[in-house]
Amino acid sequence: MYALGVLPDTVLYPFLLILGLVCLIFFLLNLEFKHSKKITNTVLAISLILSCAYMLGAYYIFRTNGPLASITAIKNTNDNNISVIVMSESDIDSLENLSGKKVGILKNIDKGGTEKALEQIQKEMPVEFEQVELDSVPQEAMALYSGDVDAVILNEAYRTNVTELEDYADFSTRTRVIFQAHFKTSATNEALAVSDVTTKPYNILISGNDTYGDVGELSRSDVNMVVTVNPMTSTVLLTSIPRDSYIPVDCGDAYACAEGELDKITHTGINGITSTKRTVEKLLDIDINYTFRVNFSSVTNIVDSLGGIDIEVPEGQAVETFYADSTLEGVTEGWNHLDGERALSFARERYAYIDGDNQRVRNQQMVLKAIFNKATSPEIIVNYTSLLKALESAFDTTLSQDEITDFIKYQIQAIPDWKFESYQVSGDGDTLFCPSLGQEAYVTVLDQNTVALAHDKIMAVLDGKDADEVTEAEPKESTEDIYQQIPESYEYNNETGTDYYDPSWYYEEPQWDVQVPEDSGLPTEPPVEEPENPGQSVEDPSQVPEG
Repeated sequence: MYALGVLPDTVLYPFLLILGLVCLIFFLLNLEFKHSKKITNTVLAISLILSCAYMLGAYYIFRTNGPLASITAIKNTNDNNISVIVMSESDIDSLENLSGKKVGILKNIDKGGTEKALEQIQKEMPVEFEQVELDSVPQEAMALYSGDVDAVILNEAYRTNVTELEDYADFSTRTRVIFQAHFKTSATNEALAVSDVTTKPYNILISGNDTYGDVGELSRSDVNMVVTVNPMTSTVLLTSIPRDSYIPVDCGDAYACAEGELDKITHTGINGITSTKRTVEKLLDIDINYTFRVNFSSVTNIVDSLGGIDIEVPEGQAVETFYADSTLEGVTEGWNHLDGERALSFARERYAYIDGDNQRVRNQQMVLKAIFNKATSPEIIVNYTSLLKALESAFDTTLSQDEITDFIKYQIQAIPDWKFESYQVSGDGDTLFCPSLGQEAYVTVLDQNTVALAHDKIMAVLDGKDADEVTEAEPKESTEDIYQQIPESYEYNNETGTDYYDPSWYYEEPQWDVQVPEDSGLPTEPPVEEPENPGQSVEDPSQVPEG
């Protein structure tokens, strides 16, 4: 108990003293009444019970120390997986079968990863094939589907970029991997530690990857949330940044990245959490002290280990079925008890809302608050071991084990009444060029007023004030300035015929689905839009000039 260090001294030392006195008392009783068989047997029976209790306690301590050591182990590498992918019906089932075939590779995107994969392919099976250079990830998918190439080489971090395209939503089921190259790249994500996490304020970046399984695998960062903690005022501010935010990217440790160019923040996760952290720091003009990296599996495992969470859905935000998993029951207005899969789907939902990604951000904040409330409630005692098991592989963090145990001690001793505040930056939708895709995609051009306000709210909490007191701020640049930063080279002709789409578009387009009686005098067919430049009307179509 002393070595683990999760109990405050005011609790630890009396607890150890009581344990020592109990052991001493039974030892003395055994000596004093060793000739009394009845008392000796009673003492031995109680001693046996106490020994079992001590062993159980030792097990709990061991189970606590293991996950803490695991999640705080600083990783100095990123895992990269590059796949050779063919269509499911293809007769190519090994590298040997690639001989003489056409293999699509990305011309400029993830060039370093492609080179690494080609090197490993030649080491595994020296084979000659024609390399077909393609400009974008969607072009790779299109070339594979159309048969223009027999296989493609693709970083697994980009797979979800393909499956989000309507024409290639079935990419994972219509294709298969015949070879995968694995390699590691350096990572330098170090904490900007404060002197005492129980008295000093600090910022934590939560980065949520859109993958299952290993939390260390590089993938898009679909959740980007700054958690500002001030233990002296017991205040926690959650500041969320939409995944499609179109901002200048800091590449961090990535060697194949467009440094300083405008792209969606979700794509920084492909470069590693260092890239996401530095990009957020520059956007909000703040320092990030610590990072937490999680993924889909983290949410489901943690929520299930807690026995589920409870969230209150506001009026008008009920969802009948989730887009992420239509087999799951949705949520109703009022209180809902969610297991891990439903909590994850609720946190990912955006297509059911007119407000799209903005409401998804609010859902994510609700789920995080619910997890925090359940984890700090007395109910945690019942689910303690299952929670520890879930935490062991649920996330990695730059918080040290000592800092986590210090915070646990603070929570036990001070029992603070945490006040949660929340804010999210926002903007307008547009379709602009993304270097990591090599084509245009749906983005959110941030309103710089909300960016400036987010900065001021974070600074207010760090200074011991309430974020809600900050209602306006002076923006550092206008939204128009973001458009002025777009290079002329970004004018790109999208040849794939597909694109990412914003769910709110489906709600804005009027639908002609009303049955109109013929004798009502109203039009019974949708109006036909006239072209902007209709030209001269010609009664005889054959008289239209050629061309």
